[in-house]
Amino acid sequence: MHTPQRILTPAPVAELRNAHKRFGTLDALTGLDLQVRRGELLAILGPNGAGKSTAISLLLGLNEPTSGAALLFGESPRSLDARRRMGVMMQEVTLAPDVRVYELIRVTSSYYPDPMPLHEVLDLTQTVTLANRPYGKLSGGQKRLAQFAMAICGRPQLLFLDEPTVGLDITARERMWFTLRELVRQGTSIVLTTHYLEEAEALADRVIVLSRGGVVASGTVADIRAVVARKTIRCVTSLPAEDLRGWPGIETVRADRQRLQITVTDAEKIVYQLLAADRSLTELEVTRAGLAEAFVELTQENAQ
Repeated sequence: MHTPQRILTPAPVAELRNAHKRFGTLDALTGLDLQVRRGELLAILGPNGAGKSTAISLLLGLNEPTSGAALLFGESPRSLDARRRMGVMMQEVTLAPDVRVYELIRVTSSYYPDPMPLHEVLDLTQTVTLANRPYGKLSGGQKRLAQFAMAICGRPQLLFLDEPTVGLDITARERMWFTLRELVRQGTSIVLTTHYLEEAEALADRVIVLSRGGVVASGTVADIRAVVARKTIRCVTSLPAEDLRGWPGIETVRADRQRLQITVTDAEKIVYQLLAADRSLTELEVTRAGLAEAFVELTQENAQ
């Protein structure tokens, strides 16, 4: 008799199991379950106070859960072996201002068993021109690039990035996005926290939305979008915006001359009504809610 083979799911590289964290009387996490899979970019989103920073601090071993468990490569996050397999770029960083960028990278590389060659790090992070400059002489965006170079120099299997593109111009941000996609392609797992929802939308394989210390939504960007029933209708019409604002099913109407942007809960019904009311209507376009709209709706619902 043929026995079907079991398909083994790879163990997560990082995990929180029913994690609770209390600071005094404040419950920062309330039974959070979270997994980071191999070779994915996981975006963790949530309003201020949702528990994002607390969750990351548990995974990094900076704090311990009040109850539940935090695991890094199946070990304690404070295990030296586990720490040597990860890289970290935090939002608030203080580094010696007189030390040159290449020296910071070399010191950081020395903590890892198989770091990248310096020239490879500089090329990958677009920091060649910064290498000989003292850290304290860099602009805010340049400091973020230097910190990014330090975070990836050890060839981490897991990379934590906290608001990595804050202070970067558009060109530098797009270069970092390109590098992150390349790292994921090579098998690196990345945990990203960001307030730029378009960043999560552009990069994430999976999104977790936190609110009040727990998960309110989890899935792909498309999964999160699908939670929101609202759609946006754009069109050119002679119908007055003031008249449309009174139609059932229409939430908001924004007008730019004859071009309208209409947020609705039942797009099909409203489209039929628009076409019936204005046979000369043109440039009709219907789009689903983006990640930003989904995020707002999910977190507002949980806050009520």
